[in-house]
Amino acid sequence: MELSSDYLREKLQRGLEAEHVEVEDTTLNRCATSFRVLVVSAKFEGKPLLQRHRLVNECLAEELPHIHAFEQKTLTPEQWTRERRK
Repeated sequence: MELSSDYLREKLQRGLEAEHVEVEDTTLNRCATSFRVLVVSAKFEGKPLLQRHRLVNECLAEELPHIHAFEQKTLTPEQWTRERRK
């Protein structure tokens, strides 16, 4: 399986109906084994952080065994709007 930031971004956008997704390959040599993601989705409304992360993990269930480090930030559209105003 060949992973890339673009591939993960597309999958998260489709799977979580996300309005905004950022994916950064944080591997030193950009070999796609470590990623940082930001996902903004209405599907996170009313869900605690752990449930939000589980939704992301379920969406990437096939890919996660091939990723060595995965950092995620999950926000609702309202939280995203507030954060951008800071």
